[in-house]
Amino acid sequence: MNLDYTQKRGKGNRVFQCTFLLYYNSYRLTLPRTMKVIIPVAGAGTKLRPHTYTQPKPLIPLAGKTILSFIIDQFIEAGQTNFIFVIGYLGDKIKHYVEEYYPEINAEFVVQQERSGTGHAIYLCKEFVSEGEEITVVYGDTICDYDFTEVMKSSTTVLGVKKVDDPRDFGVAELNTEGFVTHVVEKPKIPKSNLALVGVYKINETARMFQIIEHQIQSKNDSEYHFTEVLEAMLMARIPMKVFNVQNWFDCGKKETLLETNATLLNKVEYASEEIPFFDNTIIIHPVSIAEGCEIENSIIGPHVTIGEKTTIRSSMVKDSIIGSYSVLEKVVLHSSLIGSDAYVCGNSQSLNIGDNTEIDLSK
Repeated sequence: MNLDYTQKRGKGNRVFQCTFLLYYNSYRLTLPRTMKVIIPVAGAGTKLRPHTYTQPKPLIPLAGKTILSFIIDQFIEAGQTNFIFVIGYLGDKIKHYVEEYYPEINAEFVVQQERSGTGHAIYLCKEFVSEGEEITVVYGDTICDYDFTEVMKSSTTVLGVKKVDDPRDFGVAELNTEGFVTHVVEKPKIPKSNLALVGVYKINETARMFQIIEHQIQSKNDSEYHFTEVLEAMLMARIPMKVFNVQNWFDCGKKETLLETNATLLNKVEYASEEIPFFDNTIIIHPVSIAEGCEIENSIIGPHVTIGEKTTIRSSMVKDSIIGSYSVLEKVVLHSSLIGSDAYVCGNSQSLNIGDNTEIDLSK
């Protein structure tokens, strides 16, 4: 609305203009702030081998979904649709999965040829981030519960943290009395804080961040550039940072913790299967997640079992386990097991860690 025009129309219209602008600005603030979401998924996932020989860790099944789908869905629900995936090891499978299951998002794919750390991975996204555009970085094996809306609206750079009993295996954030971050330290031998960095960062000063990473790459000549070092350099440049607390932080790094995470998520109503088809002479002990097309007979399934699509289970007992798609289980008793896709298992009671395309006969 032209100011000169409203002045000619009188005081009443100026009041109307102010009222309209206040209403408009209030409405605009309720809209989701758009930004780029960077998800580094180039790692080899060595702690989850043999599964990660054929399947990237972010695509491991978990409570009826994949690790990556948990992350993407959270951002879509928060109104974010612009994603950058940093791929490397088995990256073609990541790209195919995103394009097949999330055709509605704006997805860019950047290839990290060498494993040069998370700082380097984020730097590779520079050309896809506009001048002054904010970003959110979330590692591809990080599933957390937190208030997305509050994080997106933050006027400062914020780091996701969770209090832990032993911070020595994590990056750690140290705060001053006013709640601002003073230091971030990677795996400190003598921690001064128990606030572990969970792998979720909302960065406001992206141009300065990219400058710092570029300087580190040109001057340090290291084999790896960790993002915690980038954050520490940003703090030294007097860029203000705060933290936000996550309610739950699910560990997807190893077989044991992956199974624990699967059980925890299945205990949430929204992830367990509600309507399960009839399976002949079979008992289902909830909570479980059973994908479509499965054939199960003469078995006991559950609790805390995730089964991929078109898997066949006969005369077996399975609990506290994750079973991939297109697998066959016959005459087995499994607990605390992680079975890949296209696997065949026949025989006896075991605790197994079997990769994709495997055939094992335990009956002999």
